[in-house]
Amino acid sequence: MVLNRKKIFKQWVRKFHLWAGLAIGSIIFIISITGCLYVFKDEVQNILRKDAIFHNEANIDEKEVLPIHILEKKVNEYTQEKYPVHWVNIPIDRNESYRFYYYEKNPETTWNYFDEFIVYKSVYVNPYTGKVLGTYDEKNGFFPIVLAIHFSLLLERSIGSWVVGIATLLFIGMLISGIIIWWPKNKKSRKQRLWFPKRNLSNWKKLNYDLHNILGFYASFVGIIIAITGSFYAFFFVRALIYLVFSGGLTEYPDFSEYKTTSPKTERTVSTPDKIAKQVELLYPDAYGYSIDLGHEHLDEHSHPAFSIYVQQKKGVYYINNEVFFDENTGEMLYNRPHKEKNFGEKVISANYDIHVGAILGLGGKILAFLVSLICASLPVTGFMIWWQRHKKRKKVSKKQTKILSKEITEEVLI
Repeated sequence: MVLNRKKIFKQWVRKFHLWAGLAIGSIIFIISITGCLYVFKDEVQNILRKDAIFHNEANIDEKEVLPIHILEKKVNEYTQEKYPVHWVNIPIDRNESYRFYYYEKNPETTWNYFDEFIVYKSVYVNPYTGKVLGTYDEKNGFFPIVLAIHFSLLLERSIGSWVVGIATLLFIGMLISGIIIWWPKNKKSRKQRLWFPKRNLSNWKKLNYDLHNILGFYASFVGIIIAITGSFYAFFFVRALIYLVFSGGLTEYPDFSEYKTTSPKTERTVSTPDKIAKQVELLYPDAYGYSIDLGHEHLDEHSHPAFSIYVQQKKGVYYINNEVFFDENTGEMLYNRPHKEKNFGEKVISANYDIHVGAILGLGGKILAFLVSLICASLPVTGFMIWWQRHKKRKKVSKKQTKILSKEITEEVLI
């Protein structure tokens, strides 16, 4: 009775694995391939944008950085952009350029990525001279388009992220069901399934089967982590569940509503951002950099009750970050919240992107994420080929049986 139940369970698992694969295989292939391409985005851009990232200004210890509003003015004069600068990324390493960003979403309803943003571009500027070193289209460039395909299949984000998110959740189920299907009854069979038998290497059908099963098994465990951290961006319930589990049962983020701007706008001056910047750098001199929102009054909504500054501790990764709250008009610091004071749930949420792309383990982690994503892209292809070969075989057998049956009926009629 127990064996029968196990057999029925495995049959249903196989059916789910097959039909889910046929339904979302093409989407998983696209998501996985674009994920491969995006993993090394920072490394590639650091090479391509080297002359813009590093300004090569001599004797910087003897020079003063220009005020942010002066740099913003020079950027606007250079670009002649009709939309305001939205934010600036400031590296604490003064050998690097400041990066100003124009970012404006289309207020009208759109259905595709290209119509969703009116403008999204970055401008690299020498902080000592105000000279613009490079402008980049962050909307229509190679990596932004790759990310848009990966995140929303080039559909408008609120629509496309759901399509990708649902496919990703099904893929998690497929990876788990694949492990169940792969798992043999005894230890001897298990060993045989862990590597490619030499006898199968010359037969492309058997080799394709082994590629799907063996590589799929090895990639599944890391693939599940990548898929879960990917669905994080599509669904609030995934974010909430991750936070709930790793925070020890907390259902809400810490409340900082008491730290908010109380001064009137009349107290805001052009030097307020510089005042904020100086305080951040005194607090975190060893950090990589931080962002100041220069167009916060143009935002539809704030992500925090107070004006907060995000401080990135290390270059290229985001899992260690600090937050400082300011009065956005006077520039007075209201509260400093270093990374070490956050609960574990917040730290895991902060680390989600780095886990997703493997950056949390350094270059080795990125290589691992790349290889696993590549294998995940191959699974729908090898899986479809297995199904197609079996489908053709069944069709051939069915045709043969029909022919034999037809012949038998004809013979009976003649007799």
